[in-house]
Amino acid sequence: MTDVLIRQLTPKEKVFKKYDTKGLYLEIKPNGSKLWRFRYTFENKNKLISFGEYPTVALKEARAKREEARRLLAEGIDPSHARKQKKQIQKQEEQKLADTLEVVAAEWWRKRKTGWSENHAQVVWRRLEKNILPWLGKKTVREIEAPEILEYLRKIEARGYIETSHRVCQIIGQIFRYAISCGKASRNPAADLKGALTSITPQNFPALTRPEDIAELLRAMDGYKGSFIVYSALQLSALTFVRPGEIRHAEWEEIDWDKELWHIPAQKIKKKRDHLVPLSHQSLSVLKDLHPLTGPDGFIFPSTRSNKRPMSDGTAMAALRRMGYSNDTIVPHGFRTMASTNLHEHGWDSKVIEMQLAHVDSNKVRGIYNKAEYLDERHKMMQWWANFLDGLRNKKGHF
Repeated sequence: MTDVLIRQLTPKEKVFKKYDTKGLYLEIKPNGSKLWRFRYTFENKNKLISFGEYPTVALKEARAKREEARRLLAEGIDPSHARKQKKQIQKQEEQKLADTLEVVAAEWWRKRKTGWSENHAQVVWRRLEKNILPWLGKKTVREIEAPEILEYLRKIEARGYIETSHRVCQIIGQIFRYAISCGKASRNPAADLKGALTSITPQNFPALTRPEDIAELLRAMDGYKGSFIVYSALQLSALTFVRPGEIRHAEWEEIDWDKELWHIPAQKIKKKRDHLVPLSHQSLSVLKDLHPLTGPDGFIFPSTRSNKRPMSDGTAMAALRRMGYSNDTIVPHGFRTMASTNLHEHGWDSKVIEMQLAHVDSNKVRGIYNKAEYLDERHKMMQWWANFLDGLRNKKGHF
């Protein structure tokens, strides 16, 4: 046969065949389709397999398939059986890819994140992406055993992130429970790690609370030579003493310039309640200086890589280290302790301080939270605090 001859073949009322050589032929159907067939004998039995439809499978390709089938026959292998085995192996490989930890984790994450805040969803995926998936992501959930998981959790511990290792272990456990419910895994190896991780020791965040130490820190911050965005984030952290995550995810639309307020929405607050932060004149000055660079919308402190992403959670800590402060001396969260300690020492009402820290009252009767409660007092306190910091920054000699 030739391609010209094949193209000239027209359908008839009944199926007919046009033979090539060595068992290969075309079956032409009344509807015009032309199907490649290969007839052969194996163990004294006549057999038939299909090679596809012309012109999708050209004459040259059909002949190549025939020669491959003849090669298998010469080796004593049934081409039909070999094809079924190949399809089975391919199906198993496809199933294996669908059951890798990376795929199952992504599927679990997509389903769960609808009930999470955007920030929490990003944190969960980032923990997997940085600590587990690069090493175990390509393995199927059925293959992964507890010692393998523990190996990478201990690497997290070795970096000093004990709490993170526990969080990652919890995430992996949830993924495996999901895999079991979907029939992709039969057991949860993370459950076998109970007691294997280093215990979390509750401790306060390192902070500077003595006036002379605070003054030195403020001067170091004023002399920071890095990014102006990071410089501004450090300044606002000291002035507002909100949580580091709330600084990082702050957006321009949350700033009320007229009322001198920063409105942090509930999904960005640890306690899941809207929170108002009165802005001192110094805080407003920091924001006004930064506005031409990162405003008028989006993140106030964006990532250096993309304005659509917030500053990295390690950026502020890296800046403090660059200024000579270790993790044992102060961390970004320590600005809260620094403010709380000194505000209490200077006689500010504990209720006002705790409200500004966005702490929930442990008394259930008084625990009904009003984001505007003590707002006048908090305005006064935040301006006093900013003035207090300026006083320390400019003070010379003994404290």
